[in-house]
Amino acid sequence: MPVRLNPRKLLLSKWTAVQPQHKEKHFLVTRVLLPDDPSQPITEVELEAVYTRRSRIIAWQALTDSSCWRQGWL
Repeated sequence: MPVRLNPRKLLLSKWTAVQPQHKEKHFLVTRVLLPDDPSQPITEVELEAVYTRRSRIIAWQALTDSSCWRQGWL
């Protein structure tokens, strides 16, 4: 069953990478990137790795891919 997410409620949510790279397994959504035009939908979030503090911006819909991400810290 696909994960249903509301992009506006992703801030500070916790995620686990299914295939960790560079010892980065656990992530936190640190920012929801709002579009310049408020009538447009949210498309991206910023994830920060807990271990390395490195951050990256991804499409929030990528978090619904259960082959890459699990909700929570497992």
